[in-house]
Amino acid sequence: MRLFSPRQVAQTILDGFATYRHQFVKITLGAPERFTQQQWAEAQSAAAQRIELYGTSVKDVADTLRSRVGNENLTTEVWRETRELYLSMISERTDPELAETFFNSIFGRLFDHLTQESDLAFVDSWFTGDLRGTSSQGIAMSYSLSQGADQAFDQLLDDYAFDLPYASRTGMRRQLVQALEAHVSQDLLASMDGRLEVLKSVFYRNKGAYWVGRFVGDGQVFPWVAALVNDQGEITLDAVVMDTEQVSIIFSFTRAYFMVDVPMPAEFVDFLQAMMPDKARHELYTSIGFYKHGKTQLIRDLRGHLHQTDDQFIEAPGIRGLVMAVFTLPSLPVVFKLIKDKFGPSKMMSREAVRRSYQLVKVHDRVGRMADTQEFFNLRFNRDRFDQALLDELTATCAGSVEIDQDEVIIKHCYTERRMTPLNLWLNDAAIDDWEPVLDDYGWAIKQMAAANIFAGDMLLKNFGVTRHGRVVFYDYDEIVYLTEVNFRKVPIPMTPEQEMAAEPWYSVGVNDVFPEEFPTFLFTDPKPRAIFQKLHPEIFDPKWWQDTQRSIKDGHLMDFFPYRADHREAFAWSTVDQDLS
Repeated sequence: MRLFSPRQVAQTILDGFATYRHQFVKITLGAPERFTQQQWAEAQSAAAQRIELYGTSVKDVADTLRSRVGNENLTTEVWRETRELYLSMISERTDPELAETFFNSIFGRLFDHLTQESDLAFVDSWFTGDLRGTSSQGIAMSYSLSQGADQAFDQLLDDYAFDLPYASRTGMRRQLVQALEAHVSQDLLASMDGRLEVLKSVFYRNKGAYWVGRFVGDGQVFPWVAALVNDQGEITLDAVVMDTEQVSIIFSFTRAYFMVDVPMPAEFVDFLQAMMPDKARHELYTSIGFYKHGKTQLIRDLRGHLHQTDDQFIEAPGIRGLVMAVFTLPSLPVVFKLIKDKFGPSKMMSREAVRRSYQLVKVHDRVGRMADTQEFFNLRFNRDRFDQALLDELTATCAGSVEIDQDEVIIKHCYTERRMTPLNLWLNDAAIDDWEPVLDDYGWAIKQMAAANIFAGDMLLKNFGVTRHGRVVFYDYDEIVYLTEVNFRKVPIPMTPEQEMAAEPWYSVGVNDVFPEEFPTFLFTDPKPRAIFQKLHPEIFDPKWWQDTQRSIKDGHLMDFFPYRADHREAFAWSTVDQDLS
């Protein structure tokens, strides 16, 4: 076998990264055509393909290095020199932080997730810098409002024209002006430096396209997002969102990743974070498709957070799961989920089946109702940061995923999710008068997942969380399946007194059989929330509703899932798009 020099190893990794980025961008740049041609099924397929591309690319490079160099020659000494050479090679790229993450992924694959030391991998980025508050020249268009908003939006409509006509250019301009004037005072609009900065790249997701920008004037910044739809071959304005909290929901961890061309990721994230200062950088990287770098950023943020705090990891609040052990750090809005060594007797599945379920959610459209997860290997923490009760629980239930010594706790495999308040705990703590809107949202979560061909399997309240924005989100994927694989049945009418009094079902029940009529008592032991829910969503207990939804999916119908409230859309009465269910 011919030995490769460290420079050749570094070049092989960089070539693999460049190929990955080229393919990533190629898939992304197909979004405008899919939008204008209303190729919604193709859009979902492209989103899944782009997610899976990273793992395939890393595997290809690692396999190439193993075959050309050999594992025995890929020593840590060779790797140290490789890292230094690679750093010099990526220094002129516009996406060097992504290149660092790709290098780390190759290192993890070749060295079996060996601890990343600073001289072997990019534990910290060499390319830091916060561009917030600086010029957005290069990634955004700037429109002065000194001559009036009408003129500015006229130019914007020209600059961002699609290959389809606007349904009503005059009406769209009027709505854009009215929305801006409703959120920004006349004094600010008339200020000499008042301007609208709009990212040059259009954001695409599901059936929507988005212009994303911010109003800047007199030292103040307001987010600005214009949502557009393709209404029978014409572009219509569906909503304008300028509320920071609502813009944050558009970039939520419960949504599919945007298709958007991002030539300079760090500057893009800086721009977005200036609009949403409470949104973590790792979430923003993830939302624009760079979920692997989002993982890198999350770990860096976690390491920094641990240095600045002293609280201990504890079991996450809620009922213990039969499949997962879950812990959290009270000062950090993240949970860590470990697959248990043995599952409860009612859970007939394997460890690999659980991993497949989590991967299914990763590549599926989460429609704002399922939490995104990140998968990690060999996370290392100081033992003194763990509550002893938690260590005892992990040792007892997750010995295959945890290694504990005197100084360290090594989490060999886990998933992370955004922490939410379990719905059952939320109901316990909330006043009864506050229940109805959240129970209503719980019903819509079930319905919208169903419309997206997802059946939660275990729909118990404990498996849903309430976000800081008050939305109900599903987060336990152990039993998740495609809705079209489920057989929804009506409970047979008993024909004899013996059948009517039987403690167990007297009729045959298949593996995939589900009886929605049994949901009320299954989901709610407390009759008070049960009564409210039955009033709000009686269809969920009707097998016919589920069967009709299955037929709709099989007929190719894809429901609209737009990430903003209905009242943002009602202002645009001339739009003919169906009302959003969320």
